[in-house]
Order: sequence, then C-alpha cells, then structure tokens
Amino acid sequence: MVHWDLALIVVFLATAVPLMGRRRIQQLMRIPHTDKAERLTLYASTTAFQWLIAAIIYWRTTADGIPAWRLGLQITRPVLTGALGVGLATVVLVNQLYSLRRIASTPVEPDGMLAQMALKVFPQDTPERLAFLAVVITVAFCEEWIYRGFVQRMFQDWGGSVAAGIFGSALLFAGAHLYQGRRGLLSTFAVGLVFSTVRFWSGSLIPAIAAHFVADLVAGYLSPSLVREALRRQASGGGVIDSDWQD
Repeated sequence: MVHWDLALIVVFLATAVPLMGRRRIQQLMRIPHTDKAERLTLYASTTAFQWLIAAIIYWRTTADGIPAWRLGLQITRPVLTGALGVGLATVVLVNQLYSLRRIASTPVEPDGMLAQMALKVFPQDTPERLAFLAVVITVAFCEEWIYRGFVQRMFQDWGGSVAAGIFGSALLFAGAHLYQGRRGLLSTFAVGLVFSTVRFWSGSLIPAIAAHFVADLVAGYLSPSLVREALRRQASGGGVIDSDWQD
C-alpha cells in the first residue's frame, strides 16, 4: 500500500532538498568569506531544518501505522550491531584521515570545494567547534533516520526487494549532496550503498549513525587548519594567495 503523504515526503527529498542545498552552498561560495555570525547561523538553521524533517517523518509514519522499529530504531542483534558499528566507524575514520593527509602532499585549489567548505563552512575556533558538534550529532542521526530509515524502507516496500531499498536510499542520499559536484555525488552514492547495506544486515541505524558522526566530525574539525596550512605553503612557494584565505 502506498501512503500518499509518505510518497510526497520522498518526492520532496528527491527534488527540493538537493536544489535547496546546492543553492545555499552556491550562495556561500560566491561571497569572499564568512564571519562567525554567518557560520553560527548556518549551523543553527541546518540543525533546525534536519530535526523538522525528521519530526515530520516520525509524525506521518506513526500516523500511517509504521512503527519506528521498522525504520531502524532498534537493536535486535546487539553483538552484530556493535561489531558493525565499530568496524564501519573505524573504516570511515581511517579513510577520512588518509584523505585529509593527502592535503599535505597535493595542491589545494583556493576556489575548489574543499578549500571553500573548510574555510567558509567548517568551524574556525573553539566556540564554533562546539556549535558544529551539535550539527554533527544532528546530521548523523537525522540523515540516517531520513535516508537509511525512512527512504530505505519506502523503496524496499514499494520495490518489493532489499536491493530496491538500498539503491533508492543511496540515490536520494547522494542527491542531497548535489552541491558537492559530480565527484561528490559518486562518492556519496558509494558511501550510501555501504551504509544502507550495513543497515540491512544489522537491522539498525546505529552503525551508520556512528560512522556518519565520525566522518563529519573529523572533516569539520581537521580540514580548516590543514587547508589553511596548505594554502600558506603554496603561497610561500611562489604562488599568490588572496588575503581572505590567510586568517
């Protein structure tokens, strides 16, 4: 049975969310730099929006008789869930550290997505890091609830197979990261496939939530200093760098 209210939520996630996210990031990319107030405002609005969508999904699924446990809010196999959580989070951590370490050995484009995100979106001092931590907790839970919980279940039910749920979840999850460009879409889609598969194996969102938290926290906390140092190193080697990137 197709619940039209749930179908409309899926359509919104597949169309409006990617376009809204890309537009928002493009607006940030066009300005020379962001200040503390702008970053904190971004964190607050992101947190509010994510919890709003998560709450709407909980409201409508409950109203339509779909219990939260069917969307992954359960731990029926604690040993397997714990093992998958630790294993997936460890793999994500190693991959993130390796990717960030490459910043030290490869050129960084000042106008590229990595530099722009690191210096305009990610936190720059301790108060911002504390606020960003709230964002990371929110995104880790809400996006997993939305895409690995709700969307995966909807596609699995509508498509009549586990594969449909995994593929549909990964596709919409990648779409939500449209602002990252084609390369980001492909990598996010691959991550979505892995997370969705683990969610199916464990029957729980916990492993994906843990890995998602690790990925975003490491990127947000370490990227700014690494990118800034890389840009300074490139400038001292004979390149010219805009003053907006130096502080």
